[in-house]
This record gives sequence, structure tokens and C-alpha cells, in this order.
Amino acid sequence: MKFNLVYIPIGVGTFHMESAQKLFEESKALLRTLEPQCTVPQKPLLTVQELSSYLEEVNPDLIILQNLTFANAAYTTEVVKRFSCPILLWTLREPVIDGGRLRLNSLTGAFSAANAIKNFRGINHQFEHLLALPTEKVAKSVLKRTIRVAKLKNQLSSLKLGLVGHTPQGFGFGQALDAELTRTFGCTLDSIEARELILRAKSYTADEILPYIEKAKSKVNGLDSIPDENVLNFAKLYKAYSEYVKNNGIMALASRCWPDFFVDFGTPVCAVLSLLNEEGVVASCEADIYGALSMYIASELSEHGVFFGDPVSLNEEENSLTFWHCGMADCSLARTDTGAAVGVHPNRKIGPTMEFGCRPSESATVFRVGRTAQGDFRLFIASGKILDKPKQFLGTTLVVKLKTDAKDLVHTAITDGWEPHFVVAYGDIAEELVALGKMLSIQTRRF
Repeated sequence: MKFNLVYIPIGVGTFHMESAQKLFEESKALLRTLEPQCTVPQKPLLTVQELSSYLEEVNPDLIILQNLTFANAAYTTEVVKRFSCPILLWTLREPVIDGGRLRLNSLTGAFSAANAIKNFRGINHQFEHLLALPTEKVAKSVLKRTIRVAKLKNQLSSLKLGLVGHTPQGFGFGQALDAELTRTFGCTLDSIEARELILRAKSYTADEILPYIEKAKSKVNGLDSIPDENVLNFAKLYKAYSEYVKNNGIMALASRCWPDFFVDFGTPVCAVLSLLNEEGVVASCEADIYGALSMYIASELSEHGVFFGDPVSLNEEENSLTFWHCGMADCSLARTDTGAAVGVHPNRKIGPTMEFGCRPSESATVFRVGRTAQGDFRLFIASGKILDKPKQFLGTTLVVKLKTDAKDLVHTAITDGWEPHFVVAYGDIAEELVALGKMLSIQTRRF
């Protein structure tokens, strides 16, 4: 989707225009290095009429509203009454403090602008604020992060989530209403019954599924150790899921897994989900649609495959938390010494499932799109590192050493009623997730 970044520099002509013009040019140059196609005015907007004329020509997905100088609330009101997109309010430091004239008074203008935004959009509305000159490193950092997150928000409006089947009994925390997803995140939900994909899978011939077996063998180890019938059934499911996501434009998938695929099909879907993840279609199990949405957000921000699983073991001495699931982790996350090995399900003793510990990383982020007891969305965010650990339990595992106290995090997460599925992203994306929470007006809980 085309992304429209619009720069809106406001002010009045009674301040020091030489200073304002210099900062206007520097701001434009910085924004164009970050987003070459951004929309900028030919000159500072020094009257409400000039501002109004400029706004008639733009259709922003993100607004950079900058007080080049002081401007009263009428300027900001003109902006917010027209557009509902995210705003970054950019305040400039006074360029000179020499006992003489106040050159810009941008800071007072920011108070005026922020007051207008809050009064118009509501006291619970959140927006980004930057206080820096365009030559400061923090300016580039904050602008880059905000643009990146705004692009993701824009991207979510074209995201189609796929749901295969429904959540098992007692796993209702993963259920989602399509209207709520669209209202808050902009994405849509496509649903299909698990039995429909099973019936499609059963209809394929051995010749039709041969390419899927070969593809799987090129990415995982030990498929030959699984009984032939299960390998054939796995490949049939792999083809059925692959065609479903391709034909329906699905980029994130939540799939029912037990008991249907064990009982009605005789083969788990775990390895199929693992390979879909490796191919860039994030896939959660146990039909957790908010888990799939969490995976998509984290994957897009980290530009890397992510882990989905349960917190299962706390190590207070190491200040670490182990995440585990039966065997559907992205096979590209496997440790290099073992590779993406396959095995059988730890409870059902049927394969193929994935069996490996995950690669280490010096930075990681634990994340979840969750719901409060009142039904409000919230984001769980914690930072740490992924330790160099072998597989901890049958299935796939990943061990995170947290920056905060692990025991306190576990206690607080439990007593606050967070869901039992979490995403672990490779890399530090905590600031981006906080920014996304602001743009979506979702409360965040950062540990």
C-alpha cells in the first residue's frame, strides 16, 4: 500500500524567520532521507489560511506536525478536524539563548497544539512527541521509528487473517470477533472449518504432493524417520494449507490443531505450521487469532521469524523464562548444531512435529496482543536476550533471560490475567511496540 507521510510546519511570521527557515530546510532534508516520497510544503505555513490550502491537497497516513515557531491552537484544530491519522508533534529547541530575542517559542506552541489534540480527539488519545533540533541524533531515531510503526499500522488495514477451525474448549482467550479486529487494527478475518482442509488434503494424489515432500526435506531433518503414511498425510496438509493461504491472500494464520488432526486425520498439523512460518506466513496453533496477530506484528517489526509458545519454566537464579510448544516453531529458528529436526508429538506420539531448541540472540522482545476482563485490548511488552540453550523439553523451546525480574514478571502477568500464549521476537522492538500502542490507542504494559 502507498504510504503518505505529510510534513506540516506551522508558525507565525512575527518570530525570527531566518532561524525558522533554516530549521525548515533541515527538517525537510531529514524527512526526505527517511521517506523520500514524503509530502512537504514549499514554504513554512505561517497563517491558518495557508495551512488550510495545503491540507486540501494531502491525504496523510502519518502527520509530522512541527512548531517552527509558536502557533496558536487554531492551526492544530485545522489539522485534527480534517484527519484522524497518527500525529507526531515535533517541538524545536530554542536555537540560541543569549539574553536577547526569543527566536521561535516552539515549546509553548507544542503545549498549545497538544492541548488542542487532546481536546479534539479525547483525553485517552495518545500521540508521539519529539523535542529536538533536526540535527540531533534523537530526531532521526524517533522519526525513523515513528514512520516505521505508522507504515505497519497502515499495513494492518490490508492484512487478512486466516482462522482454521475454532478454539478448543477452555482456550477461548484466542477467539476474536471480526468487527473488533477491524475496528481496532483495521485487519479482516477469513474463516474456514478444519474439516474442509482435511477433506481437501484427503483428495490429493501421491504425485500431487511429491513437490511438498521434497520442499520439506530441504528444510527439515529426519523426515525419513517418520512412518510413510504420516509423511504422506503431512504433505497433503502442507499442500492444502499452502493453497488456502495463497488463494485467499492470507498473511497470518491461526489453526486448530488438537484433537481433530490427530483423531480425524491421524497426523498433526504442527510441521505444516512450522514451514508456513518459515515461508513468511506467520501461523499460530490452538486457533489463537490474537496470537497470530501478535506474531505478524512482531515479525514485521523485527523483520525476522518469531517464536510462539507457552511460558513453562522459571529459573530465578538465571532470571530466565522458558517458552515451549508442541512442535510448530518456525524451522528457521532452529539451532545450527541440530537444525530443524522432526519428531513425534510429546503426548500423542504421532509425527511429524518439530523438535529443536532455538538459536540465541543478544536482544529479544516478548510480546502479546491481549484483552482485559472488560474486553479492552492491551499490549504485553518485555525485553531480554535469548540464551544459547539446547532443547529443554520435547517439542520446541526458547529460553529468554529478562531485563526485568523474571519472578516478578511471571507473578504480575498471572495476577493481571494475561493469556498463556506469547510471542518472542528476535531483536529489540519494545519502543516500536509502545509507539504502535499509542497509534492504536491501546494500553501497553511494559515490563
